[in-house]
Amino acid sequence: MNPIQSLGATALLLVRCVRACLREGVPRRECLIQLTALGVRSAWLVLSGMAFFGGVMIAIANSQARRFTGNMTVVGPAYFELLIREFGPITSAVLSAARLGASSAAELSSMVISEQVEALEMSAGDPLADLVGPRLVASLLAIPALCILGTVAASTSAVFIATWAFGVDGSAFVDARYVGAADIVCGGLKAVLCGLYVPLAACAKGLAARGGVDQVGMATTGGVVSACLGCLVIDFVVGVAFAALGI
Repeated sequence: MNPIQSLGATALLLVRCVRACLREGVPRRECLIQLTALGVRSAWLVLSGMAFFGGVMIAIANSQARRFTGNMTVVGPAYFELLIREFGPITSAVLSAARLGASSAAELSSMVISEQVEALEMSAGDPLADLVGPRLVASLLAIPALCILGTVAASTSAVFIATWAFGVDGSAFVDARYVGAADIVCGGLKAVLCGLYVPLAACAKGLAARGGVDQVGMATTGGVVSACLGCLVIDFVVGVAFAALGI
């Protein structure tokens, strides 16, 4: 399935899922289970990954600043703005997408191949409302929250490393003088759109699986690739749109 077909399948799944959820409702218990699986169990991955990411960014900033300006603190406010608008939400979303894409695609493809989805339909259940809907709701809540946690982790790591490793004022890396409402809206919009797209891309790959157990691995790989690539596409589209609007 090429990227255009994958995007079309995801959009179609969104429409069908919304209709099914409005008609059948979304199981609250399953939403809580998926929220725990995605939000709580992914928190350590995002926090640790973004902490290391913040450390790498500070090391690069130190190298570049000492070469051109001689003062590392001058890049602090610009670094914080870039973290809130760009790196914080997208990098956190990609880390979350890797885990959610694998788990959702693997679970749903296993259920399709073992005919559990057909059994659910024969029991008057709706796979879209019972399986996809809870994952969508959980992702819309969890991924923006994880993006906030990831941004905080990267900022904290930057302050600590700048202060203790490079001997400069670490508070400069949480200086919000360049951060405006547009930056917060841009970062928040990216997080929400990623939270909407990631579960749909993964579930679309899982539900499309046909054949034997080898298709579970292919669906899982496809779910991770589609989810992570979609986050980068969202980053590009939103960034270009805000740049075209001059905000």
